[in-house]
Formats: sequence, C-alpha cells, structure tokens
Amino acid sequence: MKRYGLLITTMIFFLLVNTSYYWEGKLGFFAFPSFLILILIYFGLGISLIRQLYLTIKKKFDNKLRLFTIGLLIFVLIITFLRPNGLINFDKLEGGDILIAEREGAANCMTTLKLKDDFTFKERNVCFGTTETKGKYHIKDDTIYFDNVNIGRHIDEYYIFGVVKPSTFNKDGKHFDFVRYKGLTDTLGHELWITKNELDKLNDQKPNR
Repeated sequence: MKRYGLLITTMIFFLLVNTSYYWEGKLGFFAFPSFLILILIYFGLGISLIRQLYLTIKKKFDNKLRLFTIGLLIFVLIITFLRPNGLINFDKLEGGDILIAEREGAANCMTTLKLKDDFTFKERNVCFGTTETKGKYHIKDDTIYFDNVNIGRHIDEYYIFGVVKPSTFNKDGKHFDFVRYKGLTDTLGHELWITKNELDKLNDQKPNR
C-alpha cells in the first residue's frame, strides 16, 4: 500500500482543488488554514516529483508505476498552477449572472453578491476565511426581496431587501450601488458597488417559488 501512497495523495489533492467551489464556503474561518494546507501539499508534491525523477533516472526507467506517478504529478502540478480554482467553472453552470455587486473592506476583505437568472443568489465573503450565503429572490417594483436564505457560517442575520441606487461616491450618473437593508427601520443600509446589471432581462420572467 505504501508504494501507492504518493499516487493516492496526488489524486485526492487534485479532487479537493477541483471541488473547492462546493466545500470552501462551508468552512468559514477554517477556509484560510485549509488553503495553506493545500499550498503546503502542492509544494510537497513538487519535491516528491523531483525525488521520483531522480529515482527513475537512477533505476533506468524500470518501474512503470513510478513512471505513471511522475506523469500524474506533472499533470496535476501544471494544471493546478494554471487553474488554481479548478478545471470547471461551476459558477457558470449554476446560471447566468444578472447582477454582480461587490465591495472591498479593510484588510482586503471582499464581499461579492451575484443574482442569477434563475432567481437564486449567492453572496461570498472572503476575509481571513470564506463564507457563503445562498437563497432565492424576487422583484417587486424596484425592490429586490431575499427569500429562503441559507445563512453562511459566522453570520447572525441577513438582509431582507435591496434597492439599486445611484452611486454615492461616483455621481456621474453611470455608476450605481446595490443597497441592502435588514428591515424597514434600517435607514443606513449596506451598499455594494454594482459591476454588472442586467435586471431588465427578468422583466418577462417570474421566479419558481
């Protein structure tokens, strides 16, 4: 079994990297140390590749399992370097983006909200960890209401509704914010900067509720 250890480790690493879209957001603050562990494994696999190449040359290419392991290592290391988020863009498979709004906070923390064309939404918060909040939404007049919200780790409550408003920072009439509120008594709200807005495409559609 020991001789297959490196091979199994390489395959598990590749599987984890390519499915991180589904498990990373569920870890909360544990996502950052998990990311560091994957980096350490990546460099560990690189060192193992060098060792396997040395042994292969020394043994005059007489071990087929080692040759296969080397080929797999080279493939996994190169693909992971070129596509660190995985080969498949699972976000696009979940539907087209109708509205994208984001905001960068202190310490390079980033919040990104995406409204999909199937009336679902996902908010991703990256700040010393990764947290995802998912749910559905519906539109009434000029207000977007959030429904069936699955709150992410370390979040106590979510916003009730949001409204698109002209940007408070860039008042050229071309930039807009998506301001979210936790209730009718919330007079401040929390604004995100809109980078994509195609809400007009939903005018003739109704959500599946």
